[in-house]
Amino acid sequence: MEPTSSHFLARLRGYFLTGLIIVGPVAITIYVVWWFINLVDGWIKPLIPNSYLPDNFLPFNVPGVGLVFGIVGLMLIGALAANLFGRTIVSYGVILLDRMPVVRGVYRLLKQIFTTVFSKQGTSFKRVGLIEFPRRGLYVLVFVSGDPPGEVKDKLDNGELMTVFMPNAPNPTTGFVMFMPAKDVILLDMPIDDAAKLVISAGLVAPKQSKLKQLAEEAKKKSARPDTMPPKEEETAA
Repeated sequence: MEPTSSHFLARLRGYFLTGLIIVGPVAITIYVVWWFINLVDGWIKPLIPNSYLPDNFLPFNVPGVGLVFGIVGLMLIGALAANLFGRTIVSYGVILLDRMPVVRGVYRLLKQIFTTVFSKQGTSFKRVGLIEFPRRGLYVLVFVSGDPPGEVKDKLDNGELMTVFMPNAPNPTTGFVMFMPAKDVILLDMPIDDAAKLVISAGLVAPKQSKLKQLAEEAKKKSARPDTMPPKEEETAA
């Protein structure tokens, strides 16, 4: 009787976990989307004239009105900035912001971030790589962003250099920016999205068809080098 009861409880536990795995991500996704819609509505709805709000003509509130108006407004601003008149207005606004001591620095930083992330011509992460950290034999994922700035490249005489970002887990928005010799970075074929999932999940969500272990072993072989430098030949006096 007791084994049957334990088996029944184990089956119930399995059913519960299966349902949690199915419903959990869906519920959290719906909650996040609903929270974002309400957040945008709270910002934009007060700016919309009452005559354009469907909430005043319907017996219930319509979610997402502020989000729709916001998207349309951004499109109109983008279309306006694409012509000469719009660019002139934007340039005057930029000049005004550049004359404000504190606001100027914040605006420049945010503009550079938005240009990097959203612009087609911006510079974003290009590849995923592995580096040895914090000691030889241990490997961490890094995002390769390209060549280092000109001054850094000029001051460092280490051959070909790469700018890499080593994210912290599970919060990849923080980490370390490093300028490394290209020979010390093992480039992977892993997509950037899969690498981000791997970091955010602290290694629990591995990319599909990933050969991370094999790549790490190959990287270990490639990076194998003697611990000590060979002694220099003594110069003979002329």
